[in-house]
Amino acid sequence: MAKKKTIRTIPQQRTPMREQEPRERVNNFAEVACGFRVEDALNEAERCLLCPEQPCVAGCPVGIDIPGFIQKLTEKDYRGAFDVLTDTNLLPAICGRVCPQETQCEGVCIVGDTLEPVAIGRLERWVGDKAIAEGWVTIPYIEPNEFRIGIVGSGPAGMACAADMAKAGCDVTVFEAFHQPGGVLRYGIPDFRLPNEVIDAEVNNLRKLGVKFECNTLVGRLFTIEQMLDEMGYDAVFVGTGAGYPSMLGIPGDSLNGVLSASELLTRCNLMRAKEFPNYDTPLPLGHRVAVIGAGNTAMDAMRVCLRLGAEKVYCIYRRSRTECPARAEEVHHAEEEGVEFHWLTNPVAVLDDGKGGVRGMRCIRMELGEPDDSGRRRPVPVAGSEHDFECDLVIFAIGTNANPIMGQTSKLKLNKRGYIEADDNLATSVAGVFAGGDIVTGAATVIEAMGAGRKAARNMKAYLGIRDIDFPYAAEGRDSTNKLFGIDLRERNFARVRVAATAKP
Repeated sequence: MAKKKTIRTIPQQRTPMREQEPRERVNNFAEVACGFRVEDALNEAERCLLCPEQPCVAGCPVGIDIPGFIQKLTEKDYRGAFDVLTDTNLLPAICGRVCPQETQCEGVCIVGDTLEPVAIGRLERWVGDKAIAEGWVTIPYIEPNEFRIGIVGSGPAGMACAADMAKAGCDVTVFEAFHQPGGVLRYGIPDFRLPNEVIDAEVNNLRKLGVKFECNTLVGRLFTIEQMLDEMGYDAVFVGTGAGYPSMLGIPGDSLNGVLSASELLTRCNLMRAKEFPNYDTPLPLGHRVAVIGAGNTAMDAMRVCLRLGAEKVYCIYRRSRTECPARAEEVHHAEEEGVEFHWLTNPVAVLDDGKGGVRGMRCIRMELGEPDDSGRRRPVPVAGSEHDFECDLVIFAIGTNANPIMGQTSKLKLNKRGYIEADDNLATSVAGVFAGGDIVTGAATVIEAMGAGRKAARNMKAYLGIRDIDFPYAAEGRDSTNKLFGIDLRERNFARVRVAATAKP
């Protein structure tokens, strides 16, 4: 019997991950973090206490059995670790890279009370990468049924919903507006954080489940949600289009040439391959002195992309202090290593015209922190008389995103006052048979939270269609004869859509 591990008997230091040197990586788009070697993964796995409380599981938005997969790792049962992971998380190689584990599973790790927490994300990534290298994929026996499911958007929410509905035997088609699937994973995250090869591998695993992808298809323009249910014959639809519509400050000069959103910059660079000019002819304005407004993960990505595209100087302009910075600490650290210059407690009030319709700089004002606002962070307050001009020739706004209005403009889906789709606790929308989840419902969130929403929507879609969900068996109290018809539980009923023909009035 294995000896019980304690804080004193486990490796005391968190296992470091190899990285490209800053001076080297700033000249390429190769992944910065090189990942664990097998000995690194095994050493870090030994740091898990396998504690009975399992707060890390509760801290994970999809409830991954974290001690379970780590125990398989310590036993060198790598395929078993992959099976445990993918029982709840379809995209371990992706989530291990981009999820904010420090505020989720690792943030509540008991080891972290005394030492640095177990590097759960790095272990998840290692298992996911090994699965890709070995060609592992878990394909259960699937009994086909007659249901057709339409998924709008191929981001993490759409992919998670598609996988669960395909495993339930449905004929699933995913519609993607861009020319490649992956959603925000593809267009919003640079290769140095999430290589395209990893996204391709995870998408191919979906294809092995029978999921079909229809790219270059903008739902709401080519056809509507209602047409999918009626003319196209889909029995249920899931909307997971994300929230990629950029926000701007609305200050003077923000429509000048040389002002763009981080979403546009990253989409052009990542998805449309502007970084490989002249092999790809996607236009992309290049600045010598670039100012990025905002300090979230998207802002960090935008700044680091600009450095790799050849900018001489890149500045981060943020109206709060470093303490309130919303980006992951690792991303801020990498940006600092690569030479980004941070201007904390600084807020732009105007973009300055060079006289030819371009940008010559920004007018900024110093800020100081007052009382906390609704977000819990201290509210930035302008310092009187502190306005100053800041020289730059490219300005990038990375201050958040909104819901794309196309869904609301072209369907009868009920929206909230911010323009996001309204969904109930079951993620059902105001249109029967249509479910929605992820950023299009909640606003910007994490990849793993979007996946959790996709899986929750799939569970409720199956209930709506009357498909037995083997992961959620019916409660014992529902098995008496009063709740059965011809021996079948009434909750296994099916639904049929009835079309009523309108008759002309005399």
